Amino acid sequence: MRNAFENEKCSENNEKWNQSIKRETDIYARNNDIRSEFERDYTRLLHCQAYRRLKHKTQVFFAPHNDHICTRMEHVSHVASVSSTIAKYLGLNDTLTSTIAIGHDIGHAPFGHHGEDCLNNLLEQKEGANAPKKFWHERNSLFFADYIETLQDPNGIEQPLNLTYAVRDGLICHCGEIDQQGIKPRKESIDLYSMKRPGFIQPYTWEGCVVKIADKIAYLGRDIEDARAYHILDMASYRVLREIVGSTLGFEKKGAHALRSGKAINTTVLINDLIVDLCEQSSIEKGLCFSDEYFKFILEIKKFNFAYIYNHWRLKEFAIYAENVIQTIFRTLMKTHSYAKSGRVAQALRLYPKLQQTFELWLVKTTAYKPFIVEKHSYIDKKSILRLNSPQIFDVNDNESYTKCVIEFISGMTDQFAIQVYEEIITF
Repeated sequence: MRNAFENEKCSENNEKWNQSIKRETDIYARNNDIRSEFERDYTRLLHCQAYRRLKHKTQVFFAPHNDHICTRMEHVSHVASVSSTIAKYLGLNDTLTSTIAIGHDIGHAPFGHHGEDCLNNLLEQKEGANAPKKFWHERNSLFFADYIETLQDPNGIEQPLNLTYAVRDGLICHCGEIDQQGIKPRKESIDLYSMKRPGFIQPYTWEGCVVKIADKIAYLGRDIEDARAYHILDMASYRVLREIVGSTLGFEKKGAHALRSGKAINTTVLINDLIVDLCEQSSIEKGLCFSDEYFKFILEIKKFNFAYIYNHWRLKEFAIYAENVIQTIFRTLMKTHSYAKSGRVAQALRLYPKLQQTFELWLVKTTAYKPFIVEKHSYIDKKSILRLNSPQIFDVNDNESYTKCVIEFISGMTDQFAIQVYEEIITF
Protein backbone atom coordinates (compact mmCIF):
# COMPACT_ATOMS: atom_id res chain seq x y z
CA MET A 1 0.00 0.00 0.00
CA ARG A 2 1.32 3.42 -0.94
CA ASN A 3 2.80 5.39 2.00
CA ALA A 4 2.17 2.44 4.35
CA PHE A 5 5.54 3.08 6.05
CA GLU A 6 5.25 6.87 6.28
CA ASN A 7 5.08 6.86 10.10
CA GLU A 8 8.31 4.82 10.18
CA LYS A 9 10.21 7.22 7.94
CA CYS A 10 13.60 8.39 9.15
CA SER A 11 12.60 11.97 9.95
CA GLU A 12 12.37 14.41 12.85
CA ASN A 13 9.24 12.63 14.06
CA ASN A 14 10.99 9.27 14.39
CA GLU A 15 12.36 8.30 17.80
CA LYS A 16 15.54 7.10 16.09
CA TRP A 17 16.15 10.47 14.43
CA ASN A 18 18.77 11.91 16.78
CA GLN A 19 20.85 8.75 16.65
CA SER A 20 20.38 8.44 12.89
CA ILE A 21 21.84 11.88 12.15
CA LYS A 22 24.58 11.62 14.77
CA ARG A 23 28.14 12.02 13.53
CA GLU A 24 31.33 10.90 15.23
CA THR A 25 32.45 14.52 15.46
CA ASP A 26 30.72 17.81 14.71
CA ILE A 27 30.93 18.65 11.04
CA TYR A 28 31.73 22.12 9.82
CA ALA A 29 28.80 24.31 8.80
CA ARG A 30 28.37 26.67 5.89
CA ASN A 31 26.32 29.84 6.14
CA ASN A 32 24.65 29.14 2.80
CA ASP A 33 24.12 25.35 3.00
CA ILE A 34 20.57 24.32 2.05
CA ARG A 35 21.06 20.54 2.25
CA SER A 36 19.74 18.08 4.81
CA GLU A 37 22.13 15.89 6.81
CA PHE A 38 21.63 12.94 4.46
CA GLU A 39 21.99 15.16 1.39
CA ARG A 40 25.35 16.27 2.75
CA ASP A 41 26.34 12.64 3.14
CA TYR A 42 25.22 11.91 -0.42
CA THR A 43 27.49 14.55 -1.91
CA ARG A 44 30.37 13.63 0.40
CA LEU A 45 30.24 10.06 -0.89
CA LEU A 46 29.75 11.24 -4.46
CA HIS A 47 32.94 13.32 -4.32
CA CYS A 48 35.19 10.81 -2.53
CA GLN A 49 37.81 8.95 -4.54
CA ALA A 50 36.65 5.47 -3.55
CA TYR A 51 33.32 6.16 -5.25
CA ARG A 52 35.06 7.37 -8.42
CA ARG A 53 37.08 4.16 -8.64
CA LEU A 54 33.93 2.03 -8.75
CA LYS A 55 33.68 2.68 -12.48
CA HIS A 56 36.68 0.39 -12.99
CA LYS A 57 35.83 -2.31 -10.46
CA THR A 58 34.32 -5.70 -11.25
CA GLN A 59 30.65 -6.40 -10.79
CA VAL A 60 30.72 -9.93 -12.26
CA PHE A 61 32.91 -9.83 -15.36
CA PHE A 62 36.52 -8.93 -14.67
CA ALA A 63 38.06 -5.77 -16.16
CA PRO A 64 35.51 -5.60 -19.00
CA HIS A 65 36.51 -3.98 -22.28
CA ASN A 66 32.87 -3.76 -23.35
CA ASP A 67 31.57 -0.33 -22.28
CA HIS A 68 28.04 -1.69 -21.91
CA ILE A 69 28.88 -4.35 -19.31
CA CYS A 70 27.93 -3.50 -15.74
CA THR A 71 30.74 -2.32 -13.48
CA ARG A 72 30.51 -1.70 -9.75
CA MET A 73 29.59 1.96 -10.27
CA GLU A 74 26.67 1.10 -12.54
CA HIS A 75 25.56 -1.48 -10.00
CA VAL A 76 25.39 1.04 -7.16
CA SER A 77 23.45 3.37 -9.47
CA HIS A 78 20.96 0.56 -10.10
CA VAL A 79 20.65 -0.02 -6.35
CA ALA A 80 20.09 3.70 -5.78
CA SER A 81 17.35 3.76 -8.41
CA VAL A 82 15.60 0.65 -7.08
CA SER A 83 15.81 1.68 -3.44
CA SER A 84 14.61 5.22 -4.18
CA THR A 85 11.57 3.90 -6.07
CA ILE A 86 10.67 1.56 -3.21
CA ALA A 87 11.23 4.21 -0.54
CA LYS A 88 9.10 6.81 -2.32
CA TYR A 89 6.21 4.39 -2.75
CA LEU A 90 6.30 3.17 0.83
CA GLY A 91 6.65 6.69 2.24
CA LEU A 92 10.22 6.33 3.51
CA ASN A 93 13.19 8.70 3.23
CA ASP A 94 14.41 8.22 -0.35
CA THR A 95 17.37 10.55 0.18
CA LEU A 96 18.69 8.25 2.89
CA THR A 97 18.24 5.14 0.74
CA SER A 98 19.98 6.77 -2.23
CA THR A 99 22.87 7.84 -0.02
CA ILE A 100 23.41 4.39 1.44
CA ALA A 101 23.10 2.89 -2.04
CA ILE A 102 25.78 4.94 -3.79
CA GLY A 103 28.22 4.34 -0.94
CA HIS A 104 27.49 0.73 -0.10
CA ASP A 105 30.31 -0.76 -2.19
CA ILE A 106 33.11 1.79 -1.75
CA GLY A 107 35.04 -0.86 0.19
CA HIS A 108 34.81 -3.51 -2.52
CA ALA A 109 38.05 -5.11 -3.63
CA PRO A 110 39.26 -5.30 -7.23
CA PHE A 111 37.93 -8.32 -9.13
CA GLY A 112 34.64 -8.40 -7.23
CA HIS A 113 33.79 -11.08 -4.68
CA HIS A 114 36.70 -13.21 -5.85
CA GLY A 115 39.09 -10.38 -4.99
CA GLU A 116 37.38 -10.07 -1.63
CA ASP A 117 37.98 -13.77 -0.94
CA CYS A 118 41.62 -13.46 -2.00
CA LEU A 119 42.26 -10.62 0.44
CA ASN A 120 40.49 -12.49 3.22
CA ASN A 121 42.63 -15.57 2.59
CA LEU A 122 45.77 -13.45 2.84
CA LEU A 123 44.79 -12.47 6.38
CA GLU A 124 45.72 -15.51 8.41
CA GLN A 125 42.75 -17.13 10.09
CA LYS A 126 44.39 -17.76 13.44
CA GLU A 127 41.08 -18.78 14.99
CA GLY A 128 40.55 -21.60 12.48
CA ALA A 129 38.55 -22.28 9.36
CA ASN A 130 35.21 -21.47 10.98
CA ALA A 131 36.32 -18.08 12.27
CA PRO A 132 34.50 -14.96 11.06
CA LYS A 133 35.88 -13.36 7.90
CA LYS A 134 38.57 -10.78 8.54
CA PHE A 135 38.00 -9.00 5.25
CA TRP A 136 34.46 -8.48 4.01
CA HIS A 137 33.51 -5.62 1.75
CA GLU A 138 30.52 -4.38 3.78
CA ARG A 139 32.74 -3.73 6.79
CA ASN A 140 35.45 -2.36 4.52
CA SER A 141 32.98 0.16 3.07
CA LEU A 142 32.39 1.44 6.60
CA PHE A 143 36.13 1.43 7.30
CA PHE A 144 36.90 3.44 4.16
CA ALA A 145 34.12 5.92 4.97
CA ASP A 146 35.31 6.36 8.56
CA TYR A 147 39.09 6.35 8.18
CA ILE A 148 40.42 6.34 4.63
CA GLU A 149 38.35 8.68 2.48
CA THR A 150 38.79 12.40 3.08
CA LEU A 151 37.59 15.67 1.60
CA GLN A 152 39.01 19.15 1.95
CA ASP A 153 37.19 21.40 4.39
CA PRO A 154 36.73 25.14 3.62
CA ASN A 155 40.30 25.72 4.88
CA GLY A 156 41.78 23.18 2.48
CA ILE A 157 42.50 20.61 5.20
CA GLU A 158 41.71 16.97 4.47
CA GLN A 159 39.02 15.70 6.84
CA PRO A 160 37.27 12.30 7.17
CA LEU A 161 33.87 11.93 5.52
CA ASN A 162 32.29 11.86 8.99
CA LEU A 163 28.97 10.39 7.83
CA THR A 164 25.79 10.09 9.89
CA TYR A 165 25.09 6.94 11.87
CA ALA A 166 22.16 5.89 9.68
CA VAL A 167 24.32 5.99 6.53
CA ARG A 168 27.29 4.27 8.19
CA ASP A 169 24.94 1.60 9.50
CA GLY A 170 23.49 1.10 6.03
CA LEU A 171 26.96 0.58 4.55
CA ILE A 172 27.93 -2.29 6.83
CA CYS A 173 24.46 -3.88 6.92
CA HIS A 174 23.72 -3.87 3.19
CA CYS A 175 24.63 -7.50 2.40
CA GLY A 176 22.23 -8.65 -0.31
CA GLU A 177 23.57 -12.19 -0.60
CA ILE A 178 21.67 -13.53 2.41
CA ASP A 179 18.21 -14.90 1.53
CA GLN A 180 15.69 -13.49 3.99
CA GLN A 181 11.99 -12.69 4.06
CA GLY A 182 10.25 -10.22 6.36
CA ILE A 183 13.24 -7.94 6.95
CA LYS A 184 12.70 -5.43 9.75
CA PRO A 185 15.15 -2.95 11.28
CA ARG A 186 16.72 -3.66 14.65
CA LYS A 187 15.62 -1.49 17.55
CA GLU A 188 18.93 -0.59 19.18
CA SER A 189 21.94 1.35 17.97
CA ILE A 190 25.17 -0.58 18.40
CA ASP A 191 28.89 -0.21 17.90
CA LEU A 192 29.02 -0.95 14.17
CA TYR A 193 32.48 -2.48 14.43
CA SER A 194 31.15 -5.08 16.84
CA MET A 195 29.62 -6.93 13.86
CA LYS A 196 31.67 -10.03 13.12
CA ARG A 197 30.11 -11.28 9.88
CA PRO A 198 28.01 -9.83 7.04
CA GLY A 199 24.27 -10.09 6.62
CA PHE A 200 23.05 -11.38 9.96
CA ILE A 201 22.41 -8.11 11.79
CA GLN A 202 19.61 -6.04 10.27
CA PRO A 203 20.01 -2.32 9.56
CA TYR A 204 18.95 0.32 12.10
CA THR A 205 16.46 1.98 9.74
CA TRP A 206 13.76 0.81 7.35
CA GLU A 207 15.67 2.71 4.67
CA GLY A 208 18.73 0.55 5.30
CA CYS A 209 16.53 -2.54 4.96
CA VAL A 210 15.26 -1.27 1.61
CA VAL A 211 18.82 -0.93 0.29
CA LYS A 212 19.63 -4.45 1.46
CA ILE A 213 16.78 -5.84 -0.65
CA ALA A 214 17.40 -3.43 -3.55
CA ASP A 215 20.95 -4.77 -3.78
CA LYS A 216 19.59 -8.24 -4.60
CA ILE A 217 16.94 -6.93 -7.01
CA ALA A 218 19.54 -4.91 -8.90
CA TYR A 219 22.11 -7.62 -9.53
CA LEU A 220 20.07 -10.74 -10.33
CA GLY A 221 18.61 -9.71 -13.67
CA ARG A 222 21.52 -7.54 -14.79
CA ASP A 223 24.02 -10.36 -14.34
CA ILE A 224 21.97 -12.50 -16.73
CA GLU A 225 21.85 -9.67 -19.28
CA ASP A 226 25.64 -9.27 -19.20
CA ALA A 227 26.19 -13.02 -19.42
CA ARG A 228 24.05 -13.05 -22.54
CA ALA A 229 26.12 -10.23 -24.06
CA TYR A 230 29.28 -12.29 -23.54
CA HIS A 231 27.64 -15.47 -24.91
CA ILE A 232 28.12 -17.19 -21.58
CA LEU A 233 24.61 -18.67 -21.78
CA ASP A 234 23.71 -21.35 -24.32
CA MET A 235 20.33 -22.62 -25.52
CA ALA A 236 20.17 -25.21 -22.75
CA SER A 237 20.51 -22.49 -20.12
CA TYR A 238 17.74 -20.47 -21.78
CA ARG A 239 15.47 -23.49 -21.50
CA VAL A 240 16.30 -23.69 -17.79
CA LEU A 241 15.33 -20.01 -17.45
CA ARG A 242 11.98 -20.68 -19.06
CA GLU A 243 11.41 -23.61 -16.75
CA ILE A 244 12.20 -21.42 -13.72
CA VAL A 245 9.70 -18.79 -14.82
CA GLY A 246 7.04 -21.37 -15.58
CA SER A 247 7.46 -23.31 -12.34
CA THR A 248 7.58 -20.27 -10.04
CA LEU A 249 5.59 -17.44 -11.63
CA GLY A 250 3.65 -19.22 -14.35
CA PHE A 251 3.38 -18.14 -17.96
CA GLU A 252 -0.26 -17.11 -17.84
CA LYS A 253 -0.58 -14.65 -14.97
CA LYS A 254 2.93 -13.53 -14.26
CA GLY A 255 6.40 -13.71 -15.66
CA ALA A 256 5.69 -14.50 -19.32
CA HIS A 257 6.49 -10.93 -20.35
CA ALA A 258 9.76 -11.12 -18.41
CA LEU A 259 11.17 -13.30 -21.17
CA ARG A 260 12.38 -11.74 -24.38
CA SER A 261 12.17 -13.78 -27.59
CA GLY A 262 11.87 -16.90 -25.46
CA LYS A 263 15.49 -16.55 -24.36
CA ALA A 264 16.78 -14.08 -21.80
CA ILE A 265 15.10 -12.26 -19.00
CA ASN A 266 14.34 -8.62 -19.71
CA THR A 267 16.21 -6.82 -16.93
CA THR A 268 14.03 -3.71 -16.77
CA VAL A 269 10.80 -5.73 -16.67
CA LEU A 270 12.19 -8.10 -14.04
CA ILE A 271 13.32 -5.23 -11.80
CA ASN A 272 9.94 -3.52 -12.17
CA ASP A 273 8.02 -6.71 -11.31
CA LEU A 274 10.18 -7.41 -8.24
CA ILE A 275 9.75 -3.83 -7.01
CA VAL A 276 5.98 -3.93 -7.48
CA ASP A 277 5.67 -7.29 -5.75
CA LEU A 278 7.78 -6.11 -2.80
CA CYS A 279 5.73 -2.92 -2.41
CA GLU A 280 2.46 -4.85 -2.58
CA GLN A 281 3.49 -7.53 -0.09
CA SER A 282 5.39 -5.51 2.52
CA SER A 283 3.88 -4.12 5.70
CA ILE A 284 5.01 -2.91 9.10
CA GLU A 285 3.82 -6.17 10.62
CA LYS A 286 5.35 -8.54 8.04
CA GLY A 287 8.41 -6.47 7.22
CA LEU A 288 9.88 -6.09 3.75
CA CYS A 289 9.05 -9.22 1.82
CA PHE A 290 8.09 -10.73 -1.52
CA SER A 291 5.15 -13.00 -2.29
CA ASP A 292 5.95 -16.70 -1.90
CA GLU A 293 6.07 -17.21 -5.66
CA TYR A 294 8.41 -14.29 -6.31
CA PHE A 295 10.65 -15.26 -3.40
CA LYS A 296 10.90 -18.77 -4.82
CA PHE A 297 11.63 -17.23 -8.22
CA ILE A 298 14.47 -15.18 -6.69
CA LEU A 299 15.99 -18.24 -5.05
CA GLU A 300 15.84 -20.21 -8.30
CA ILE A 301 17.34 -17.37 -10.35
CA LYS A 302 20.14 -17.05 -7.82
CA LYS A 303 20.87 -20.79 -8.15
CA PHE A 304 20.78 -20.41 -11.92
CA ASN A 305 23.30 -17.54 -11.83
CA PHE A 306 25.73 -19.56 -9.74
CA ALA A 307 25.39 -22.64 -11.91
CA TYR A 308 25.53 -21.00 -15.34
CA ILE A 309 27.35 -17.67 -14.80
CA TYR A 310 29.46 -17.28 -11.67
CA ASN A 311 30.94 -20.78 -11.99
CA HIS A 312 31.43 -20.61 -15.75
CA TRP A 313 34.85 -21.88 -16.80
CA ARG A 314 35.85 -18.56 -18.38
CA LEU A 315 35.30 -16.68 -15.14
CA LYS A 316 37.13 -19.38 -13.23
CA GLU A 317 40.12 -19.05 -15.56
CA PHE A 318 40.26 -15.30 -15.02
CA ALA A 319 39.82 -15.84 -11.28
CA ILE A 320 43.10 -17.78 -11.25
CA TYR A 321 44.80 -14.85 -12.96
CA ALA A 322 43.18 -12.31 -10.62
CA GLU A 323 44.33 -14.25 -7.59
CA ASN A 324 47.89 -14.25 -8.91
CA VAL A 325 47.68 -10.49 -9.49
CA ILE A 326 46.58 -9.80 -5.91
CA GLN A 327 49.02 -12.23 -4.31
CA THR A 328 51.96 -10.87 -6.31
CA ILE A 329 51.21 -7.29 -5.29
CA PHE A 330 50.76 -8.38 -1.67
CA ARG A 331 54.06 -10.28 -1.53
CA THR A 332 55.90 -7.40 -3.19
CA LEU A 333 54.59 -4.85 -0.71
CA MET A 334 55.16 -7.03 2.34
CA LYS A 335 58.87 -7.12 1.38
CA THR A 336 58.97 -3.35 1.98
CA HIS A 337 58.13 -3.64 5.69
CA SER A 338 61.69 -3.12 6.96
CA TYR A 339 62.14 -0.20 4.56
CA ALA A 340 58.92 1.42 5.75
CA LYS A 341 60.25 1.63 9.29
CA SER A 342 63.05 3.93 8.10
CA GLY A 343 61.11 5.86 5.47
CA ARG A 344 62.83 4.13 2.54
CA VAL A 345 59.95 2.52 0.66
CA ALA A 346 60.94 4.49 -2.45
CA GLN A 347 64.24 2.61 -2.45
CA ALA A 348 62.56 -0.77 -2.09
CA LEU A 349 60.11 -0.09 -4.92
CA ARG A 350 62.40 1.93 -7.20
CA LEU A 351 61.90 -0.53 -10.08
CA TYR A 352 58.12 -0.10 -9.94
CA PRO A 353 57.45 3.68 -10.15
CA LYS A 354 53.65 3.43 -10.43
CA LEU A 355 53.44 1.22 -7.34
CA GLN A 356 56.11 3.24 -5.53
CA GLN A 357 54.34 6.57 -5.83
CA THR A 358 50.86 5.38 -4.90
CA PHE A 359 51.93 3.16 -2.02
CA GLU A 360 54.21 5.74 -0.45
CA LEU A 361 51.42 8.33 -0.62
CA TRP A 362 49.15 5.74 1.01
CA LEU A 363 51.65 5.28 3.84
CA VAL A 364 51.90 9.02 4.34
CA LYS A 365 48.13 9.31 4.60
CA THR A 366 47.43 6.31 6.82
CA THR A 367 50.52 5.92 9.03
CA ALA A 368 53.22 7.98 10.74
CA TYR A 369 55.52 7.19 7.81
CA LYS A 370 57.86 9.98 6.70
CA PRO A 371 59.82 9.65 3.43
CA PHE A 372 63.58 9.69 4.15
CA ILE A 373 64.39 12.44 1.63
CA VAL A 374 61.26 14.40 0.83
CA GLU A 375 63.00 16.82 -1.52
CA LYS A 376 63.76 14.05 -4.02
CA HIS A 377 60.12 13.07 -4.40
CA SER A 378 58.58 15.00 -7.28
CA TYR A 379 55.13 13.70 -6.37
CA ILE A 380 55.24 14.46 -2.64
CA ASP A 381 56.40 17.43 -0.60
CA LYS A 382 56.36 18.59 3.01
CA LYS A 383 53.08 20.47 2.62
CA SER A 384 51.31 17.42 1.25
CA ILE A 385 52.64 15.36 4.16
CA LEU A 386 51.10 17.78 6.61
CA ARG A 387 47.84 17.89 4.65
CA LEU A 388 47.52 14.15 4.08
CA ASN A 389 48.79 12.76 7.33
CA SER A 390 45.62 12.02 9.29
CA PRO A 391 45.59 10.43 12.76
CA GLN A 392 47.61 7.21 12.52
CA ILE A 393 45.46 4.33 11.24
CA PHE A 394 48.20 1.72 10.83
CA ASP A 395 51.51 1.20 12.62
CA VAL A 396 54.44 0.54 10.28
CA ASN A 397 56.41 -0.94 13.18
CA ASP A 398 53.83 -3.65 13.87
CA ASN A 399 53.73 -6.63 11.50
CA GLU A 400 50.00 -7.34 11.85
CA SER A 401 49.09 -3.68 11.41
CA TYR A 402 51.40 -3.34 8.41
CA THR A 403 49.80 -6.40 6.83
CA LYS A 404 46.38 -4.82 7.30
CA CYS A 405 47.75 -1.59 5.78
CA VAL A 406 48.86 -3.47 2.66
CA ILE A 407 45.55 -5.34 2.39
CA GLU A 408 43.57 -2.10 2.58
CA PHE A 409 45.79 -0.47 -0.03
CA ILE A 410 45.14 -3.33 -2.44
CA SER A 411 41.41 -3.29 -1.67
CA GLY A 412 41.17 0.26 -2.97
CA MET A 413 42.65 -0.60 -6.36
CA THR A 414 40.59 -0.83 -9.52
CA ASP A 415 40.87 -3.93 -11.70
CA GLN A 416 42.87 -2.03 -14.30
CA PHE A 417 45.29 -0.46 -11.83
CA ALA A 418 45.96 -3.79 -10.12
CA ILE A 419 46.72 -5.34 -13.50
CA GLN A 420 49.00 -2.42 -14.45
CA VAL A 421 50.94 -2.74 -11.19
CA TYR A 422 51.17 -6.51 -11.59
CA GLU A 423 52.60 -6.15 -15.10
CA GLU A 424 55.03 -3.52 -13.80
CA ILE A 425 56.29 -6.00 -11.22
CA ILE A 426 56.68 -9.01 -13.54
CA THR A 427 57.96 -7.20 -16.64
CA PHE A 428 61.74 -7.23 -17.29
